[in-house]
Amino acid sequence: MTLDTLDRGETELSASHDVVWTPVCRVDDLAPERGAAALVGGEQVALFRLVDGTVLAVQQRDPFSGAHVISRGIVGTRGDAPTVASPMYKQVFDLRTGRCLDGVGREPQDLRTWPVRLDGDVVLVGAAGSPADAGDADLASADAGDGAAR
Repeated sequence: MTLDTLDRGETELSASHDVVWTPVCRVDDLAPERGAAALVGGEQVALFRLVDGTVLAVQQRDPFSGAHVISRGIVGTRGDAPTVASPMYKQVFDLRTGRCLDGVGREPQDLRTWPVRLDGDVVLVGAAGSPADAGDADLASADAGDGAAR
């Protein structure tokens, strides 16, 4: 069993809050280079499984349109950075950091990221909270796609 944290946000999250790890789906439920949506602690999260098996999680809400569509975006790369292009106005985001790489003529707005781990073949997404919150987490996979964790 391996537990790898692949999101830079975990250190900051752990320093200020307890991290509640929520099981979202099995790795095999996520198609490589496709997105999937899930609810984690009442927030919509977009999961992406890359070709190398890495699973990454960013906010599902497109900050430019307000629509919850990021998991439906086009997965690609810019240099060595895995990216997703919003299906709405085509802004491009780094899946590792959430940073907007191309605002398509607008002021860049970044996506929030979540830490992701694998416990065997189960994808876990971390969120701030207390252990008591874990039982209240309402999670649902919305569509098959990519989720990040190795």
